[in-house]
Amino acid sequence: MRTIGKTFLLMVLMAAGSVALYVYHDHTTAQYQIQQLQQQVQEKEQAIGRLETHYRKAQIVVTDQSTTDGQVHTTLLFVEYRPDGSALPAKQFTIEGNEAHFDAEVIKFNDEYVKEGDPLRGHSIMLFLRVYGAHQAPAEGFAIDEPGHIPQIYRGADPKVSDFEQGLWKEFWTLYNDQAARQTLGISGLHGEGLFGRFDKNHVYTITVRADGGGDIQEAPMDPLYQQAMQKP
Repeated sequence: MRTIGKTFLLMVLMAAGSVALYVYHDHTTAQYQIQQLQQQVQEKEQAIGRLETHYRKAQIVVTDQSTTDGQVHTTLLFVEYRPDGSALPAKQFTIEGNEAHFDAEVIKFNDEYVKEGDPLRGHSIMLFLRVYGAHQAPAEGFAIDEPGHIPQIYRGADPKVSDFEQGLWKEFWTLYNDQAARQTLGISGLHGEGLFGRFDKNHVYTITVRADGGGDIQEAPMDPLYQQAMQKP
């Protein structure tokens, strides 16, 4: 009887251990699945973010507006901002009239490169080409980004990226007419984009060109303190 009792007890313990092991295994499997799902969601959100958030943004204010021989001249202060909010060195342009036209060039890569964060093609790239007034021909406009070079906002330490992007800007219009070359480089779209609007003193204008090639100009009244500061000699 004692032997039977011990054997029975051992069987019960073994059975209980099996149940405990099964419950533990099931728990860890579910936890693993949850972690995998969370990781997939995070990766998807990051991929969507890379597809949607790439843009170039600058703020513009009119520092001077005068009329000479019946012609209005408008001086624009152009300040672009990096994604982290820091400002690039300001640029200044004087156009004819108070209507400014901004031309940009946009290069988009296939979505899979952007989703994966490819080091060369992990984001669309945009060039602020030029600005000119309504009474000026585009060819008379002022260059914003240096022609044939990587825009300052994209310049990094990796020479491979620099060489790749510089080649794209130098061959922009050649690639525009060469579908086979675009496919080889993973380019899904390449086109020009134009924005224009009226610019007056005591306003702040924000111009944005997005990765999808769209863009807009938004106006807001200038803070009175800034107005006073700009009026000081």
